[in-house]
Amino acid sequence: MNALLASEGELENPLLPPIPELVIGLIAFAIVFLFLGKKLLPNINKVLDERRAAIQGGMEKAAAAQTEAQQVLEDYRAQLADARHEAARLRQEAQEQGVALIAEMRSEGQRQREEIIAAGHAQIDADRKVAAASLRQDVGQLAIDLAGRIVGESLTDSARQSRTVDRFLDSLEDKAADVKKAEATR
Repeated sequence: MNALLASEGELENPLLPPIPELVIGLIAFAIVFLFLGKKLLPNINKVLDERRAAIQGGMEKAAAAQTEAQQVLEDYRAQLADARHEAARLRQEAQEQGVALIAEMRSEGQRQREEIIAAGHAQIDADRKVAAASLRQDVGQLAIDLAGRIVGESLTDSARQSRTVDRFLDSLEDKAADVKKAEATR
């Protein structure tokens, strides 16, 4: 059996391919290897380099955009803070102007009120004087008529009438003043 195996072993080794197939396989492998090494591998490396550069450029652009966005955000925040300060200043000025306007209107109203009161007092004094003069004249005439009836003679002399009326009214005013003093001391 060994002899049989030995003779067959010389004929064909199942683990070793035939030499012509081995040579053709090696040549085909070398062609494919060279083709891949010369044509396909540089294209693959070129595409990978381009992708790497695009990714790197994209990251740089993203970083630049983020930096720019951060700067814009800070600018907007500063503008917003300035706008808030300006609004607060304007609001404060408006409040101060409102307070000043209210004070001015109050003083103007007070002045007008004082003028109206003074005019009212002046009118009352004038009316009182007119009423007193009219009352004095009417009371004087009534007193003269009454005195003429009591005395029985005519008191037509105007100087005498005037003195009599003045004495009578002065005595009435003195009595009124005494009554006011008595009430005030109570």
